[in-house]
Parts: sequence; C-alpha cells; structure tokens
Amino acid sequence: MPIRDGRDPAQLALAAQQLADGQLVAFATETVYGLGGRADDDQAVARIFAAKGRPADHPLIVHVATLADAQAFGDLSHPAAQRLAQHFWPGALTLIVPRRPALGTAAAGGQSSIGLRMPSHPVALALLQAASALGVPGVAAPSANRFGRISPTRAEHVAAEFGTDLLVLDGGPCELGIESTIVDCSRGAAALLRPGQIDRVSIESVLGHALHEAGPDAPRASGTLAAHYAPRANLRLLDAGALRSALEVLATAPPSKGLAVYSRSVRHAPPGIHLRLMPDQADKVAHELFSVLRGFDDLGARLIWVETPPPGPAWEGVRDRLTRAAAA
Repeated sequence: MPIRDGRDPAQLALAAQQLADGQLVAFATETVYGLGGRADDDQAVARIFAAKGRPADHPLIVHVATLADAQAFGDLSHPAAQRLAQHFWPGALTLIVPRRPALGTAAAGGQSSIGLRMPSHPVALALLQAASALGVPGVAAPSANRFGRISPTRAEHVAAEFGTDLLVLDGGPCELGIESTIVDCSRGAAALLRPGQIDRVSIESVLGHALHEAGPDAPRASGTLAAHYAPRANLRLLDAGALRSALEVLATAPPSKGLAVYSRSVRHAPPGIHLRLMPDQADKVAHELFSVLRGFDDLGARLIWVETPPPGPAWEGVRDRLTRAAAA
C-alpha cells in the first residue's frame, strides 16, 4: 500500500478498519511514527513483534483516545498517574500503571504493568478515535522501524523500513522527534524510566516532589535497553575538545572517507567529511536527530562522531538516545 494522507477521512476510516480487523497500520504521532496493532488482540500484537524483529518480552506502549480507554487497560488510581494524565495528556508522556488482568498481556510483554499514552498529534488522535468507534480500545504502537534501529520521524522513513505492503498514514514530520517520556506509577513513588521532551523539571513541578530514579526492580519499558536507536554506521560521542583535536589530526592526513560529524562547536571539517551543524536548542536537536542520523547512513557513512550534548534536564532525552545509539 502506498503512503496515505492521514488527514483524509476516507484514509483514516480505511486504517481504522484495518486495525479493527487485526492488521497493522503505521501512523504519525508528535514523537515518532508508530507501528500499530490493536492492543486487545494478542495475535495482532504478535504481528508487531514479528515485523520489527522485537523480543516478545520487551513491552509495547498502548495508545488510547480517551481516559476511559486507558482505564480499560490499566489502573490509573495512583495519585501521580492521575495528576500527570490530567496535566500532560494528550501529549508525549507514557505512564506505567498496574495492568488489568483481562487485557493487554502480549502488549505488556507478560508483565503485570502496562504503558499507556494519549498522543496529541491530530492524525494519531483521529485514528484512535475512529478505531475506538469500531470496538478497538487501544492500539499498541512501538516506533515503526526494525528493532534497535533509528526511529522514523517521516512517513518515507517507515516505507523505507517496511516497503509498500504496510499502510502508512502520513501526518508530516514529527514535531518532537524523539519518543515519549516514560514515568513508572505502578509501584510506590513515581520514577523516571525514559527521558523525553517533557523533562523531569516539568514533571516534578506537577507532582510537587522529585521523581525517583528507576531501580533494579523497575518494570521493563520501551526504549530502555542499553543499546538502541542505532544507525548502520558506528556512532561515537566525543566532547567538544576531543572532537576538535581529532579533526585537526585528520586535517593533516589523506582525505577521510565514510566519516560524518554532528557538532555544535565545529564549523568546518577536513575534505571528505560530512559535517552537519547541531542547533544550540535541545528541542531543535530532538526534532531533527533521527533524520540527521538516517541522512548520514544514506550518505554511506561508516562512522559518525557526535558532540556530546550539554548537561541539564532539557538535554536529557537527546543524551539518552545518543548514549544508547553509541552503545550499539
């Protein structure tokens, strides 16, 4: 199937029916494109795992259109879950809560907890609402890419991963560009499991207290493996000084081939090196990060040097994605 216009009511209806029938649909969200199947159908969820090559015990996030749909899958009675859902939904925040026994076993990777999110992207919400009207209470939707690789932020990224057999609802480039923040509200005090564009300062302001750090007993959650979000090229993080020194050495050597650089402080690179300037604002870097890495892969880069992002909560999501990409 070709890429479809996600703002066309006929295409939305077609995609919703496909979800209701247990098939897969890729669709735009404000974070990244998701690969969706109905979360109450373990066979549909199994198709997601198979398409991505994802381990079946690595849980998926269930996307919902309404709070009632969310409560069908999980118990949101935890005070932190209530406050955060009220303040940040629809939006780029996933809440891990106790799972209802009757729903979402496969989507939760067999855990007693489940991740829930209500996206704010108009295409995602319209699709979820149309699917809900057809009896689909929620859509399990990890990023629409092969497991462990760069997440897609444009419809053409999805088509490049899965070909033309998958229905892709195009909603334009993803505004945020990295996956949702994940907060665990399934046990005691709320804990941050994955940083994102909704940063810990904003979350703690709503909660009125500090988030706990995830301990060894934290539930498994999407995108939290040590190695993830990886381009085909090897990615290495270097601080500004080390990056400049390495490029100075290369300037006196024969032209380098297959090296790409993404940096805030380097404005010129030796011949043969693909240089992309990194914005100074964390949200702008997040918006373009995965597209930049895909672009380097498309140029044939074998090695990518990325300047380490600065400290601070605003950059935590970007640092997390790059650290995991480098670990791969």
